[in-house]
Amino acid sequence: MTENIIKMAKEAGFAMAWMSHEEHQCIERLVNLAQAAEREACAKVCESLSLEWEEQPNIAQIELATMLDCALAIRARGEVC
Repeated sequence: MTENIIKMAKEAGFAMAWMSHEEHQCIERLVNLAQAAEREACAKVCESLSLEWEEQPNIAQIELATMLDCALAIRARGEVC
């Protein structure tokens, strides 16, 4: 269990010293699932933004590519951690 997850669990009120190894693993999985859900929600926000320069196709194409790149970068954070 990483130090950050242990810190968050303690802040949430979990009594870490009395927990079994399996309970520690459950907390870690829960945090990982919550982080993945938040990353996906953020990526979807990037993908759903409306284009500001729709009437100018060259700029709109760059704008769309940037939004999609941001969504990909957010999703990729889950692969690094």
